[in-house]
Amino acid sequence: MDRLSNTVRPYAWGSTTAIPELLGTAPTGEPQAELWMGAHPGAPSRVDRGTGEKALGEIIAADPERELGAAAVAKFGPALPFLFKILAAGAPLSLQVHPDLAQAREGFADEERRGVAIDAPHRNYKDANHKPELVCALTPFTGLCGFRDPVEAADLIAGLEVDSLKPYVDLLHAHPADAALREVLTAVLSADRAETARTVAEAGAAAERLGGPYEAFAGLAHHYPGDPGVIAAMLLNPVRLQPGEAMFLGAGIPHAYLDGLGVELMANSDNVLRCGLTPKHVDVPELLRVTSFEPGEPALLRPEGGTEEVYETPIDEFRLSRFLLAPGAAPVQLPDATPQILLCTAGAPVVRAPGGHQEALAPGQSVFVPAGEKVELSDSGTIFRATVVV
Repeated sequence: MDRLSNTVRPYAWGSTTAIPELLGTAPTGEPQAELWMGAHPGAPSRVDRGTGEKALGEIIAADPERELGAAAVAKFGPALPFLFKILAAGAPLSLQVHPDLAQAREGFADEERRGVAIDAPHRNYKDANHKPELVCALTPFTGLCGFRDPVEAADLIAGLEVDSLKPYVDLLHAHPADAALREVLTAVLSADRAETARTVAEAGAAAERLGGPYEAFAGLAHHYPGDPGVIAAMLLNPVRLQPGEAMFLGAGIPHAYLDGLGVELMANSDNVLRCGLTPKHVDVPELLRVTSFEPGEPALLRPEGGTEEVYETPIDEFRLSRFLLAPGAAPVQLPDATPQILLCTAGAPVVRAPGGHQEALAPGQSVFVPAGEKVELSDSGTIFRATVVV
């Protein structure tokens, strides 16, 4: 068992206070967006086994079967297949979509063949992996996820009474629904940017005046003036999670996180196709290739089970569960067949291993437990457990 030393990513949309409040540290005044736990090369966790700190990925690469277990290596390869995060949105994140595994492999291979530098601003695929993800709220958490019914979207947009939006309203009444949504999103992202900026300004002013269901879009227009993603966002379902509730995002589902603190668990990938709400590159043809235009309600989850409450998803690369440890309760023995990261989000729980090794955790602290190592949880607090399904 290794206590993890983790990196906070200072993305511009991050909250300046949420992660410091969780960790009990003083705010720096700068945004603190994501705390990464895992072995992703972008910001790997570090561990010290007596010879100084080393990246978790380096530790795993030296003996994958010992760290991950033979079953996980056989199924996923010799690398930790998930990335665990604490995410703190102080401003809206970019509207985005993730590819499926076949799309990611094809896109990555194509950019490699064409010699696109891995850090090029117009590069779409950082790796050859898909990026399904799960976000679980620690505070009230708002976002957008998946396409609304197009008639519902048409009514919302029509309510702004902005003349330049009327062609989109008409298109959304066409059939079939997925073709209508595809046509509108294509038109929004391909329109003249100067005209779009004027439309977004009018729509933002109308949204601010109307309030209610339009309040979020007024905020988007404020944060991203002139961005076509403000209009695209109106095609999506609004989501509000209460603490403990979660949302699963499969391939091709457009989404954006708007505000709140949560834990996020995903396949070990950094592949993002952006739709808007960003100054970064938007590759419209590739975005349209990977997006699913089927309307539907977001996949919202509540934990199921007894002592270990599980957030069930169709993904084997990761599995998220939660332990609410009550004062004076008996210690909880954890399964040991797979690698796991244990994250404390409340209280002062203790993780104990045979032989007397124990780690007392405070909120925001975490440990990596290699496959085959038996540990138990005791004392009071909340622990999220990230592992795999083999």
